[in-house]
Amino acid sequence: MTSIPSVGLIGLGAFGRLAATHLAPHLDLVAHDPAVSALKDVDCVCVAEAAARDIVILAVPVQLIGEACQQVAGHLGPGALVLDVASVKLGPMAAMRDNLPAGTRILGTHPLFGPQSAADGLDGQSIVLCPDDGVDPACIADFLRDDLRLDVHISDADTHDRTMASVQALTHLVSRVITDLDLPAAPYTTRSYELLKQAADLVAGDSDELFRAIERHNPYAGALRARFFEAARALDARLE
Repeated sequence: MTSIPSVGLIGLGAFGRLAATHLAPHLDLVAHDPAVSALKDVDCVCVAEAAARDIVILAVPVQLIGEACQQVAGHLGPGALVLDVASVKLGPMAAMRDNLPAGTRILGTHPLFGPQSAADGLDGQSIVLCPDDGVDPACIADFLRDDLRLDVHISDADTHDRTMASVQALTHLVSRVITDLDLPAAPYTTRSYELLKQAADLVAGDSDELFRAIERHNPYAGALRARFFEAARALDARLE
């Protein structure tokens, strides 16, 4: 009989709670967050107990990953598997290598969904796995596909961040501009407008912290952002 993996979830913000909801039915899950003392169907424990699990998930903001690694480092078991869920991968994976004990297995992950886009469930949602050297992601990938019904992509951190500069950083930038315009409700629309508004609404509830992480912590986002604004200024000049 195959034993159920024990998992410690560090961080119960919006995404941490979403993860807990979907992982708890399948895994031996406990969680730790200094700001949360109780959560339905999940035991909230001290950081030492959560970090002693076979698998540790760091569901913390990207800028806090190094600090979170330092907090769990002394409690990890030999060969523990540590995952993050940040929207960028190069920086967080480097922070994990720098702050976790030798022998810790590191798997960067990026769920391409959040509480709003996964409001109707996880089926068909995408997740990217970026395994560190020597880490086999097969078992995690199988669980995500078979049990959570996710669409799993395997990548390296550099390819991930290059891809997300356009797929995520650019789309969030455009969506944030549309949201900040605070356009009045239209009595009639076109299909293209509806799709644009729908895209903006999907990220309207994202925190400024997440938006800054997507834009500022991706090393490839700044250059693309500059190209976008240059193209917008050129188009404005043509219209003048």
